[in-house]
Amino acid sequence: MAHYKRVLLKLSGEALAGKYPYGIDYAVAEQIAETISAIQDLDVEVAIVIGGGNIFRGGTASEYGFERTPADNIGILATCINGLALHQVLLSKDRKARVMSSRNFDGIMEPFNWMQANLYLSKGVAMIFAGGTGNPYFTTDSAAALRSCEIGADVLIKATKYGGVFDKDPAVHKDAVMYDRITSSEVLEKDLRFMDASAIALCRDNSIPIQVCNIFDKDVLLEIIRSGKGGSLITKG
Repeated sequence: MAHYKRVLLKLSGEALAGKYPYGIDYAVAEQIAETISAIQDLDVEVAIVIGGGNIFRGGTASEYGFERTPADNIGILATCINGLALHQVLLSKDRKARVMSSRNFDGIMEPFNWMQANLYLSKGVAMIFAGGTGNPYFTTDSAAALRSCEIGADVLIKATKYGGVFDKDPAVHKDAVMYDRITSSEVLEKDLRFMDASAIALCRDNSIPIQVCNIFDKDVLLEIIRSGKGGSLITKG
């Protein structure tokens, strides 16, 4: 029996780019879909929040003279493109999946509906939540925390390329040490920027643990779901 029965998986848009500097690497999208399928095979309900950084990053658009609000709106659209692409890959593998967006796109994807999303999940449908929170100035990390609360997820699993939370930036410091377990308050006090502070605080206040791992390390991810062990675990206290 799996340790977690309902999980929310937060994927960066960059993960979908794979070997390309931008866009979607469909071999990688298939790999991610296979991992999601493996989670479903454990009789676990799975939801996904996906970023859009492989297409456009609203937070860096100021370099080009963009205003923040329209830049973030472009990023919101980018997450919808990624959500639709992942949805199609899952369907091609005969998996039940639906896409819901925080913004209205009539005829393209469903608007987010809390009751309907929970009903789909209870029937074994993989839910892809696109569009972030639907608001500028909020990242898809915040959207992942929000949706985790709304669907009553047992855990928010954040996929990073480093596979955990470190005491300092592992990209810069070779001697960076990964935490096996740390509290949300410690993360905020130490300013460990693996995730939005607002997302961490929302999960803490609603008693949702965050587990950080590498999306491409399928064995670790499945072990986290089976046993709750692996990667870095962030708890309320």
